[in-house]
Amino acid sequence: MSTPEKDGKGPQPLADIDRVIHEPARLIILAYLYVIESADFLFLMRQTGLTGGNLSSHLSKLEAAGYVDIKKEFVAKIPRTLLRLTDKGREAFRVYRQSMKQVLDDLPE
Repeated sequence: MSTPEKDGKGPQPLADIDRVIHEPARLIILAYLYVIESADFLFLMRQTGLTGGNLSSHLSKLEAAGYVDIKKEFVAKIPRTLLRLTDKGREAFRVYRQSMKQVLDDLPE
């Protein structure tokens, strides 16, 4: 079996895949945020099927990576957490998506 380095084609796209995004729960969070301007915590929790604690944990990792902006506010004295992709997060997701397409396209049929 040949390797990409021996073929002269460079490294495999999976070797450089963003592991922060590649985790399934974080991938679905970013996928939702990629197609909408912003979302509140409860909406994202319902859409992803994650528990509040699990969603919060994954959002903390995405925020630490600079991919998600988390804004807390009060609406009629009720706390609300708004989430949106940062420009860095949007670009990282775009690159991840392109890399995964490449990996899948390169699979033998």
